Amino acid sequence: MTIPVFDGHNDVLLRLWQKKSEGAVQDFIRGDGQGHLDLPRMRKGGFAGGFFAVFVPNPHDALPDEDDMNPPPAGEVKTNAAFAPTLGMASLLLRIAREAPDQFRICTTASDIRKAMADGVVAAIFHIEGAEAIDADLQSLDVLHAAGLRSLGPVWSRPNIFGEGVPFRFPSSPDTGPGLTDAGKALVKRCNELGILVDLSHLNEKGFWDVADLSTAPLVATHSNAHALCGSSRNLTDEQLQAIGKTKGMVGLNYANGFLRADGKWASENGLDSMLRHLDHMMKHAGEDHVGLGSDFDGARIPAQIGDVTGLPNLIAAMKAHGYGDELIEKLAWKNWLGVLERTWGE
Repeated sequence: MTIPVFDGHNDVLLRLWQKKSEGAVQDFIRGDGQGHLDLPRMRKGGFAGGFFAVFVPNPHDALPDEDDMNPPPAGEVKTNAAFAPTLGMASLLLRIAREAPDQFRICTTASDIRKAMADGVVAAIFHIEGAEAIDADLQSLDVLHAAGLRSLGPVWSRPNIFGEGVPFRFPSSPDTGPGLTDAGKALVKRCNELGILVDLSHLNEKGFWDVADLSTAPLVATHSNAHALCGSSRNLTDEQLQAIGKTKGMVGLNYANGFLRADGKWASENGLDSMLRHLDHMMKHAGEDHVGLGSDFDGARIPAQIGDVTGLPNLIAAMKAHGYGDELIEKLAWKNWLGVLERTWGE
């Protein structure tokens, strides 16, 4: 039985946008073989859909590509500087759906996703990672929602007008500073009203608990791991995982080596044991109905045994070898994501 995968996070839109090429959309549709994702490889690997992130980098930041790297603090991006890149990446997503309608579809409801999966079409969620493009009056949020935005991380791992992100540190607690600002609290409330999922993956611990106190929706961290197994500031404590489970929320396993390995290094380990240990731990504390996959494809260095999206069957095979039954694997691979989206968006 082939088990499809619905994924909590990828950065392919950033990869395509950085090409600055008129042919970027067709590169994705036809397959450019670069990075982790393109449409032919997604279909080959059983990638049924997921969250397609818009992320605006600071043009002055350059992360070193080293096995031992611990990414430095990221520079802030102001609202005016973020808006054009956000529209550029959103445009790429819309154009992919327009130019390959029989293969790729933007979904704004859980029913849309189920229909796309039944049709064999990749189901894409428009997600923004770091709300720098959102103004304090939230006017742009209304416009982006009308364009299909259904998931939003208020901050990335840097501060903005809405709050403090958790910087990349190892070893470090997720408790790295203050939480949401008043503007951030207003943003969370408005997202609840509009049915926009609030992603907690890059919020620091105080921000996480601010959302937990404010939000009427399930708590969701689309691509985070267990801090008890890897002491990266980006990972979640057991208490946070338990809160996600209590709200019938969701955490997606991040494939990034530096958030998996006990030593925090970014080199790939042999085998997929660390991924399975994180899944076991997250299920122990959040529950097996509230854990899934959140690859960070095209945004991180990932295990060599996966390599790119065509390696997803290797992860499924490792789950089976680890003793997970088909029913549990289906939950982790896609059913749990559909469940939390129904609870967040409605049908």
